[in-house]
Amino acid sequence: MQHRTMDLSCDIGESYGAWRMGQDAQVMRWITSANIACGFHAGDFSTMQQTVLLAKQHGVAIGAHVSLPDLQGFGRRELRVTTEEAYAMTLYQIGALSAFARAAGTRVAHVKPHGALYNMAARDAALATAIARAVRAFDPALILFGLADSELTRAGTTMGLRVAHEAFADRRYEADGSLTPRRETNAVIEDIETAVAQAVQIATAGSVETRDGKTIRLRADTICVHGDRADAAAFARRLREALDDAGVAIAKLGQERRA
Repeated sequence: MQHRTMDLSCDIGESYGAWRMGQDAQVMRWITSANIACGFHAGDFSTMQQTVLLAKQHGVAIGAHVSLPDLQGFGRRELRVTTEEAYAMTLYQIGALSAFARAAGTRVAHVKPHGALYNMAARDAALATAIARAVRAFDPALILFGLADSELTRAGTTMGLRVAHEAFADRRYEADGSLTPRRETNAVIEDIETAVAQAVQIATAGSVETRDGKTIRLRADTICVHGDRADAAAFARRLREALDDAGVAIAKLGQERRA
């Protein structure tokens, strides 16, 4: 079996006001990168501050999880935005999270779009370019996370950014490598063992089974755990253990094991 290194990330920091979401403190010990909500789809200033401090405490890389401005829809509704709006909203959210990171004596290491913005940028080259342009304008050392082999990772590469091709443990895939839309039945893999098995296949074989039963190649530098799962902490722990057992070293990007 080929031994390799994988980043394990989580969409996190999604509580807002009196509304509590996720198991952030319990999840953080099992991951290497935290994609922290920046207030547009979830999160608020207090949650952002607390999550940055929690990530720093655990040595977890801090990422800005940028979104369309859609608190009511949790950022999962497609909104029509211009490329200039996409650029500005991306820059705005990175800057907000960076303020908390700087105050805590650390830094934002990566940027990942959320939800509808993520899926739109995966297929829309102009939107992807606007997001990548904002990331580079803020800090060309930032890593851009995007759906594996999508318009977003291509735009990042074209802009000279380091990109991380992202895969998902608990999402079904279509034959073209896109994620099965959440409106479809079984778009989310609820069973932990099934999701873990998919992640191990992605990490060790570089492939995934699609919703229609085909097997496709899938490049991945980072595997995502969704922090809004009810069993997020148990899932993150089980996934970390299974990857370890499969000979996959877990490390944040930039600390990969060299051959």
